[in-house]
Amino acid sequence: MGSNVDRKGSDPVYSGKRGVEKVEVRLKWDPNAWNQPPHHLDIIAATYSVDAPHGKPVYVVHFDSRSPDGTINMNRHSQTGQGFGYVEVMTLELDRLASSFARVVVGVVIHQNSGHKTFGDLSNAGVQVVEGYEELLTDDFSQVAASTATTVAEFTRDATAAWNFHGMVRGSDSDPVVFTAEMGGTQ
Repeated sequence: MGSNVDRKGSDPVYSGKRGVEKVEVRLKWDPNAWNQPPHHLDIIAATYSVDAPHGKPVYVVHFDSRSPDGTINMNRHSQTGQGFGYVEVMTLELDRLASSFARVVVGVVIHQNSGHKTFGDLSNAGVQVVEGYEELLTDDFSQVAASTATTVAEFTRDATAAWNFHGMVRGSDSDPVVFTAEMGGTQ
């Protein structure tokens, strides 16, 4: 059975193997000017059960946590954007997730601690979703420039138990706490 890889948010495209297994979500942005408060972004992943794939998340993983079973981890974290290339990285081992999970939604939030900031206020920001060397999604947040948070990817388990990727860049004006509760809802 082919892999379901969706580059544009439409129907999955088959790439010759069985589903998406282990992916990295990578985030980058340039640091703010030295005399300005830093921009602080975070990758967030929310898991949803088979019983409620669009309901309340079973658990949420972010910079200061990991999944209870170790399948979703933040490997690299930045509070300022300083560094080369992608400065924040989350790994999702979908092939190891329990069969009780049907869906994982990944998003990015901008902390609002030092005033209102949107993706349009950031310089050289971007997100990338990769499986091995294959790019599943690359986005510069330009379509959600007025937003303070956005979903970027959805992974769903199909009837064969294979995980499918769907690009899902969808902006929100919610603060990080509210966003984690609503990011997996239907739109």
